[in-house]
Amino acid sequence: MTDLRTPVRTGAAHRLAALVEDVLGAPLPVRLRAWDGSETGPFDAPVVVLRSRRALRRLLWQPGELGLAQAYITGELDVEGDLAEGLRAVWASARERGAHTPRLTLADRARAVGEAARLGVVGPRLPAPATEARLRGARHTKARDRAAISHHYDLSNDFYRLLLDDTMAYSCGYWTAEAGENADPADAQRAKLELICRKLGLTAGSRLLDIGCGWGSLTLYAAERHKAHVTAVTLAREQAAYVREQVRERGLEDRVEVVCQDYRDISGSAYDAVATVEMGEHVGDDEYPAFAAALHRMVRPEGRVLVQQMSRGAAAPGGGAFIEAYIAPDMHMRPLGDTVALLEAAGLEVRSAESMREHYVRTVAAWHRTLESRWDEFVALVGTETARVWRLYLVGGALAFEEGRMGVDQILSVRRDRKGTSGLDLSEAADWYRDLV
Repeated sequence: MTDLRTPVRTGAAHRLAALVEDVLGAPLPVRLRAWDGSETGPFDAPVVVLRSRRALRRLLWQPGELGLAQAYITGELDVEGDLAEGLRAVWASARERGAHTPRLTLADRARAVGEAARLGVVGPRLPAPATEARLRGARHTKARDRAAISHHYDLSNDFYRLLLDDTMAYSCGYWTAEAGENADPADAQRAKLELICRKLGLTAGSRLLDIGCGWGSLTLYAAERHKAHVTAVTLAREQAAYVREQVRERGLEDRVEVVCQDYRDISGSAYDAVATVEMGEHVGDDEYPAFAAALHRMVRPEGRVLVQQMSRGAAAPGGGAFIEAYIAPDMHMRPLGDTVALLEAAGLEVRSAESMREHYVRTVAAWHRTLESRWDEFVALVGTETARVWRLYLVGGALAFEEGRMGVDQILSVRRDRKGTSGLDLSEAADWYRDLV
């Protein structure tokens, strides 16, 4: 009599594992379960579930990160247990292999194709999920940039209201030591906004240009708390509509102007301060020198410019195939030092650079908790596919910051006057962090 508890070693999972291990040159870092019920791999590892042969067909046509992301987004591939642990195991395995991953010979490739055919995987290319960005034209034209921003930020204001806290700040918060581990994410965002305002030296009547204002968190905070006069600029129509509504509700019409336009069309100058919070990643590599020059042009002599921007390690991807296809098309990140050099080449003097990498781990984790705790509401609002895109995005993003593959930094610079005066005495920095909570 057959012992039903004995695993079938000829199942799809075992055949795939043997093939993958030959390619990786190492044992599977996860447990694998295939559509036929077969299962193999470490018992204490996260379980990757191939629900359909279609997942493997995607990988045949689109090997690597993008093919895996497409299979996950469509539900053809899933992870049982902690998705972050699954991704962490895969990244750790990749780091251990480093440059020692064997190159596939023609015989290896032929064997892989033959195994795929026997498993019934071979077939025509599958259409990309509907949530994948479809942009046209040359990168970083005004029209394409508008479409790229719309793809992500015009998802709907209701979606972001559900995901974010009441500040509607969609950027890294500042988690003070005094706030403790159980701090309210909204407090971390308000601490970040206050820190930016202090670094910029805002006082009543200061003229602030907020480039890439998002849903107006900094604009509204600077106008209400510091009595600044703010010009808020965004390319996203949904964001502009939301900020205008908030300005009316809070009675800030005399202090805030909201403009829906490209940063290249900003005509104002002589601002006391300019801020751009996690917008520079969307500018593009070739376009960044002109962007930095625009920051210099827009601020008055002795005025301050604060750039909060994501960075990457020297050997890490600028965004990655998944991020660029589903979240932030045409995104580009660079190491912090490269951005500092570009700002200085434009004539700005960098006076302070502060890493907030660990703060983003906690910020993204808070957004992810909200997504999971209100999963059914998100699915009802945007559909299962989009919700899975965001789950993968938030989990993968937190892990990238945790492992140092991505960072985020606040860079404070000044435009010196003709005599070389900066107008900034760094002795004031001691007050930047006092009583942020």
